Parts: sequence; structure tokens; C-alpha cells
Amino acid sequence: MRNQTAAYIGLGSNLGNRHDSIDRALKMLAESEQVEVARVSDVVETAPLGQADQPKYLNAVAEVRTTLSGEDLYERLIDIEASLGRVRREKWASRTIDLDLLLFGRDVINLPHLTVPHSQMHLRSFVLSGLCQLDPNLLHPVLNEPVNELAARLAGSDFVLNPDQPQLVSVAGIIGVGKTTLAKTLSSYFGCKLLLEPYDTNPYMPDVYAGKKEFALDSQLYFLTSRICQLSGDMLSPGQFPVTDYVFDKELIYARRLLDNQQLDLYEKLYYPCSAQVTAPVLLLYLRDSAQKCLERIHDRNRPYEQRIQLQFLEALTFDYERLFADWKVCPVIRISVSQFDCARHSDIEHLAKQVRHYIACSSVIASSPQADEAI
Repeated sequence: MRNQTAAYIGLGSNLGNRHDSIDRALKMLAESEQVEVARVSDVVETAPLGQADQPKYLNAVAEVRTTLSGEDLYERLIDIEASLGRVRREKWASRTIDLDLLLFGRDVINLPHLTVPHSQMHLRSFVLSGLCQLDPNLLHPVLNEPVNELAARLAGSDFVLNPDQPQLVSVAGIIGVGKTTLAKTLSSYFGCKLLLEPYDTNPYMPDVYAGKKEFALDSQLYFLTSRICQLSGDMLSPGQFPVTDYVFDKELIYARRLLDNQQLDLYEKLYYPCSAQVTAPVLLLYLRDSAQKCLERIHDRNRPYEQRIQLQFLEALTFDYERLFADWKVCPVIRISVSQFDCARHSDIEHLAKQVRHYIACSSVIASSPQADEAI
């Protein structure tokens, strides 16, 4: 007799009696031969993806134990959907019931009609929160990350891969944490465009770090205009995959730390209109390390204008970055502890590159694989 496999099924409904549809689907699953419904997460209400004019969804995740194969279990889910009036039309359409095979043990299934793990589950908080409730340490078989880590990257938001926008990946973190090194390494690995901060061409930087505050506004405006030139919608094409060693939103962090009130008032009057022109990242890589370690790197690399940077300033920047990304809703955030990650270690870069591939919609860097015809 075939051993039992733990599988996880996503349930959703946004037509008719939504609670009843989910309850009936669970009952039919429990009544199926070779299937045991072990546990069910809480039911949550979520906004629709893709078509915002739809009714809201109710969603849950069920853990089942089954002796069926993954493909046979999927066919059983299709039968239940049909029994409950599911009509399969275009992608993102409303449905009485939606049953998605999220995970099937540690199996990876790539068939024309079935992809497991589900190809979009790592982008859906409503799925990951349900999985976390059932087993927060459950590993994604492809990404090799626990579902609680995948959930933390989303901060409660849900995302959709969109190939019609630039696939900007931004590396963020305080001075000296290694942003440029990682951005260069990823650019070389993927063969993609690299956009670097213009530190070396900013003529005001030495004076600013020397304590000449009258040059602080000039320096910040230099960076602001440079970033607009790099990141404006006119400069980046749909589907293009650039990597930057900064995130645009950190501009206000430095402005508020370096400018006096009068300078900041003028700067913000320019910043906010300009920020509307900037392409938002689809993925953010947030490097983290202690301020003391970053200061040691700053001293080691020996850029003359940086040698006056104080530990207190780096600690203040750390606080600002943590606050910025604590509830970041723009895109997924992968937090990387520098103490456990080494750009020179091939296995570390391979693992990170695999993560990046799953958060961007760029055919030139994503290995071809069949996609599920329905998105959760």
C-alpha cells in the first residue's frame, strides 16, 4: 500500500455563499477515498487579484493526508470544483470554489496542467499565513525556505508578477554593509544591467562628510537628480531586469539626517514630485549587519571622504532602515544577514539567485517551466 503523503490545498470562493462553498469542499474532500483532512486554517477575507472589480474572497488552507499520487489528488480537486459549480473561464475570473494543490510532500511536479509547488504561492500572504498557522517551519521544496520566512517577505501583502513593468531589483542597507558588492555579483551572475550610486562623481560628498553643512543640500539634490535619471519610467523598459545598489526611498533617510530644517523643507518640495517618476522595485534585498562591523568595512576600504563617519551615525541609519522596511508594502523584501551570507561563496549566491528568479517576471533569467493555468 502506498504511504500517506502530507499535502496542502488552498481553498477560495468569491461567489454565492462563500462559507458554505468552502465547507462543502472540505466535506467532499473528507469523504473522498484515500484522503483524510487533518487540519484547516482560519478562513480569511482577501481582496481579489488581477480584477479589482470582483467580490472579495474567502480563503483557507487545508492539510490532508493521502495515499493518492499528486496528479490523482489534483484530478480529485477538479472533480470537486465541478460538483460545486465551478466554471473555468479566463484567468482571474470569479469562482464559486477554487481548490489549488499548493504542496505535495517534498515533491516537485512540472506537468502541462499541474505545477507543484504552486508557482505563485510565495507571493500570496493569504496562502502563506494559512500555511504558517498549520506548520510555520514547512519548507518550500524549490526555494528551500520555511513558509514563515516567505510570509515575512510580504508583510501581509499579495503580489502578482507583471512582465509589462521593469523588473527592478534593489539592494538596500546602511553604508558599509556590502550593497555594491552584492549588486555587482548579481549583475555578473545574471548578465543584467547594473545601476550604481554616483558616489565617486558627487563633488559635494567630501565637504559634507567633512562637516560643511552648507553643501548638504547640493549633495542630496545631486543624488536625487542622478537617481531620477537612472530610474525614471523613460529610462527602464518593460521586462528589463536591472539591479541597483540602493533603493530610492532611502533618499529621505539621508535628507532628514543631513539637512537642516530650511534645507529639508526645500528638498521635500522637490523630492515628492520627483518620486512619482521613479520605477518601483519588484524585489528588495535588504542587507543587515551591525553598525560596528559596517564601520570596520568603511575603514578597511579607505575612501578618504568616509573616514569621518561615526558609529553613532551608522546606528541612526540602522534604526531608519529598520523603520522603513518594517511594514514595506511596495514589493517583497528578502532580508539577508551578512554574518551568514558571503558574496564570494558560490552556494550562497546560487541560493539567493534562485530566490530572485521566483520574484521577477523576466523570461531571460527564469528557467522555463510549465505554469499552473489558475492563479491563487
